[in-house]
Amino acid sequence: MNLGIAGRRALVCASSKGLGRGCAEALAEAGCDLVLNARGAQALEAMAEAIRTAHGVNVTTVVADITDEGGRAEVLATAAGAVDILVTNAGGPPPGMWPDWSREDFIAALDANMLTPIALMTALLPPMLDRGWGRVVNITSQSVKAPIPQLGLSNAARAGLTGYVAGTARQVAARGVNINNLLPGSHNTDRIHTLEGGIARAQNVSLEEARRIRQSDIPAGRYGTTAEFGAMCAFLCSQHAGFIVGQNILLDGGQTSATI
Repeated sequence: MNLGIAGRRALVCASSKGLGRGCAEALAEAGCDLVLNARGAQALEAMAEAIRTAHGVNVTTVVADITDEGGRAEVLATAAGAVDILVTNAGGPPPGMWPDWSREDFIAALDANMLTPIALMTALLPPMLDRGWGRVVNITSQSVKAPIPQLGLSNAARAGLTGYVAGTARQVAARGVNINNLLPGSHNTDRIHTLEGGIARAQNVSLEEARRIRQSDIPAGRYGTTAEFGAMCAFLCSQHAGFIVGQNILLDGGQTSATI
């Protein structure tokens, strides 16, 4: 399918690996030029060069922490407003139990997983609206549909972002700008390996057994791939997705039990 976005310019945050990388690769395959951001220079530059070689698109890199105000300013200065597509992404806060979390823990989670995407949208939506076309995809979590007990910090921050998007998406849709959220379940990324390690330690089992335990709860019987996730992101950014507004789309292998 021709997604109709060749020549568009996309900013993809936290994109040197994992779900962000999957989104960047899918957008590049669709012909988008990219502004890529991550904290690690070596991994980011290697990934950018691989995309240039594979897809022949222009790729600009910005080594910065997108959740830090200074790093975010650097990314936005490089993007310079000429961004048609924004994919927000940042690592989730650590798991734990409710007595463990302080006010500072919640502030850090809100900064990273709610306020950072809101700040990026606040900066980049006006030029999109002026041009009459834009796409925003926020990578959140399946936990906004079905909270995960040990991920209370993430549950809270990402649910807040979901509420913000629900209203904002409906304010800008008539001007050609669409905002939606992608809700990943368990994908084969570093984040899932960290969670497997927590299970292994808590239950005194091997990493292989911890993986089996996690995958046993997924009807698809496996983790998702970053390529599958990226393909859905690219579709939401395409010319075919103009009637999809303010939605929360699960990619979880059926793990979230819900009728609607």
